[in-house]
Amino acid sequence: MTIASIAATDIASTDIVSTDIAAKGALGIGLLVAGLAVVALLIGAFVLGARIRRREPPPPRPEEQPRPPEDGPVQEVREHREPNEVPRSDHRLTPHEMPGHGNIPSRPSPSQERPRWSEGGSGSFGGGGPGRH
Repeated sequence: MTIASIAATDIASTDIVSTDIAAKGALGIGLLVAGLAVVALLIGAFVLGARIRRREPPPPRPEEQPRPPEDGPVQEVREHREPNEVPRSDHRLTPHEMPGHGNIPSRPSPSQERPRWSEGGSGSFGGGGPGRH
C-alpha cells in the first residue's frame, strides 16, 4: 500500500463517519420538531375547546330542572288492543287507498284478560309438548 492509497482510505472512512453522524443528528432534530408540532396541536385543541365551552349556555340551575306533574308521575297503562282489519279487496291496496290513509288506530279489546299458553305447551314455535328427555 502506498501512502496515497492509505490517505484516500482514511478520507473516505472519515466522510462516511461524518455522514452517519450528520444523518443521526438530522433524525434527532426531525423527531424533536415533530414532537413540538404534536405538543402545539394539543395545546391548540385545548384552547379551541375552552373557547367553544365558554360560548355554550351554563347547565340549568336546580330550580330550572323539570318537575313531575302535580298529580304524580305518569303510570304505565296495560291494556289489550285489537287491530283494525285490512279491508278485503280484489286488488292490492296501497296506503292512500286504506281508511285513514293507513293510519287507523287500534281499539281496546272487550276482554282485558291476558292470553295464556295452553297447559303443557311451551308457547314457542313447534313447542307442543315436553320434548325429548
